Amino acid sequence: MYQVRHLISFLQQFSIPLIVGVFAGLIVANVDQHFYERLVEYHFFGDQATLFGHALTAHFFINGIFMVFFFGIATKEITDALLPGGGLNPVNRAVNPLLSALGGVLGPAGFYLLLSYILFGGTDDFSAVSNGWAIPTATDIALAWLVARLVFGNKHPAVNFLLLLAVVDDGIGLGIIAVFYPDPELPVKPAWLLLTVGGMAVAFAMRRMNIGSWIPYIAIAGAMSWTGLLKASIEPALALVVIVPFLPSWSRSTETFSQESRIEGGSHSSLSAIPTSVHGHSPLELFEHQLKLIVDFGLFFFAFANSGVAFGSVNQITLIVLLSLVFGKIVGITLFSWVAARIGFPLPTGMGMKHLVVAGLIAGIGLTVALFVAGKAFPGPPFQEPAKMGAVLSGVVALVALIAGATLKVKDHVGDSSS
Repeated sequence: MYQVRHLISFLQQFSIPLIVGVFAGLIVANVDQHFYERLVEYHFFGDQATLFGHALTAHFFINGIFMVFFFGIATKEITDALLPGGGLNPVNRAVNPLLSALGGVLGPAGFYLLLSYILFGGTDDFSAVSNGWAIPTATDIALAWLVARLVFGNKHPAVNFLLLLAVVDDGIGLGIIAVFYPDPELPVKPAWLLLTVGGMAVAFAMRRMNIGSWIPYIAIAGAMSWTGLLKASIEPALALVVIVPFLPSWSRSTETFSQESRIEGGSHSSLSAIPTSVHGHSPLELFEHQLKLIVDFGLFFFAFANSGVAFGSVNQITLIVLLSLVFGKIVGITLFSWVAARIGFPLPTGMGMKHLVVAGLIAGIGLTVALFVAGKAFPGPPFQEPAKMGAVLSGVVALVALIAGATLKVKDHVGDSSS
């Protein structure tokens, strides 16, 4: 039994299901592209079954429902980091990664447009090629999170810095899709976002009512948020990002507890009154603990369903996407972080310039999320496949980041900006 637990822990720690899923998707797609597409687009309840206009395919269940919980667990890590004693506390330390996320969008988009103009400016293809400017703005959170833990170590503040940056990056990216690449059959309906706001209000009310289980938060408030995003024709995977921060959490120490109690309104606050469910764990901790195994192994299906690209032509579009992901992310994130520090919002304690640059490099892993955006930007030939190849090749950044991290010794907790 111990050996089984040890094996499961190893598979989780190094995200083996995710990695295997990427290779499996690539292999199956290149052996039989039509078979791969039939698997991913399989209709579980028949071709006519839909939910709010969305076909109930394997792809929908994976990207639109399963990934909700992945983003929820990622948000749990960020929430932990924002609590007293966390790497992003006090809250003003979260401003730096938030501004860096903006650089992580504008930098790659700017690089893409610049390279498109250099290589295609003055040609008939320039307008079509430039439409892919949003492809390199995305970061593959699952892979970036894995690589960050390997490069920096699990507890390094750079991991949560990068995680917050990546979640915001992808949130902006999904917003870009809704605005700039709308589905004509499912137009954006912003009024439905009020239902998502309603979900947040319900989650807040549950917290004030001392509800000590995470399940009602997710089942009621989370469902409202998810429905609001889906009906608004915005990617629903982010539904729990605005709900999980309301889950009650215990403090890390008696001192921290008293600080949180004061924030909530006194020693008899809702935070102190919430009962523990299992071994003193908070609802926030239990949410992760009870779902993480399912999510970690479920990432195999996400990777498989999103990485199946047939190795076709590699051309200038491939180069534009790849260079924009790598150098656009590094330059944009580093520049905006430096500006944030200059105006009074420093990097988290333990992070210096070398950590920031390597984090920017890791953020250049676009892969599955960039593939998704490429499919929206380019409906088909001749640009879609080369663009997707650029996204696939960005996975090589993981190896580059591991080498750079070892060379720069980023596991050393050096907070000096000159480091």
